[in-house]
Amino acid sequence: MSEPLKLSARIATPMKEVHHALTDAEALRVWLAEHAEVDLPDRYAFWGRHTPGGEDPHQRPLHVDDHTVRFSWRLGGEDTTVEFSLEEEGAESTIVTLTQTHFSHEAMMSGDSDLGLLHTFWAMAIANLADHLEGRELLPRCDFTSSRMEGRFVIDASPEAVYDSLIDSEKVTRWFGFPVGIEPHVGGRFAMGGLDAGDAARIIDLDPGRKLVTDWGPTGVTTWELEGTGGKTRLTFVQSGFDTSRPPYGAWMGWLSGLAELRRFHEVPGWQPMWV
Repeated sequence: MSEPLKLSARIATPMKEVHHALTDAEALRVWLAEHAEVDLPDRYAFWGRHTPGGEDPHQRPLHVDDHTVRFSWRLGGEDTTVEFSLEEEGAESTIVTLTQTHFSHEAMMSGDSDLGLLHTFWAMAIANLADHLEGRELLPRCDFTSSRMEGRFVIDASPEAVYDSLIDSEKVTRWFGFPVGIEPHVGGRFAMGGLDAGDAARIIDLDPGRKLVTDWGPTGVTTWELEGTGGKTRLTFVQSGFDTSRPPYGAWMGWLSGLAELRRFHEVPGWQPMWV
């Protein structure tokens, strides 16, 4: 059964600049899609390898004003409606709320429809929007034309601090925004939902301060590798070992949005989660 998807995030940027990033084709090509064309009120389109069902554009503008960007997007055989609404929280802060119709938890679990990718696609996209507007280098985006899932980025913190925030249950729960239980040893559990949850990955390799590898079964193996230089950490994140005919794009985008928050956790003074 489909239901509306809703995500809200706080971006430390004036509302006028957020609105521009949502309606300017050049900006959309930076944080959202490989290709974008905007000529309001007649055209609002994005497509390409970073977009679910992105071989061709399938969007149509419905309404745009100073606080709202609404468009239709035909996806998974359904005419969905997407809306960004903006609320000025202060001179330098904007609450961005994304809603989209026809989201399906069933499709998210089965992987049988692009509608199941919406939650993590928009989480990743909004994290990239925030990074773009707040002046940080964007993390890798999902490439729906490839089964290769590997990304690298730099965090302004030591490898020891970053490793601690990957292996400590309380810290991971804070930046990931969802309960995570971790038994920090080879053979230990890495459990989304906490250690009482039914499903958990197993830690299959662990090198303190340098490496963490977890096995998630059908969705593959996740590997975090840390390399320090100049007080900073280059983090390489890889998803591998899955059926390449059914790449786990949803899980990959979920990790990418989480890693964006991991970087903010270390770099933003007085950090608080961007997700409202």
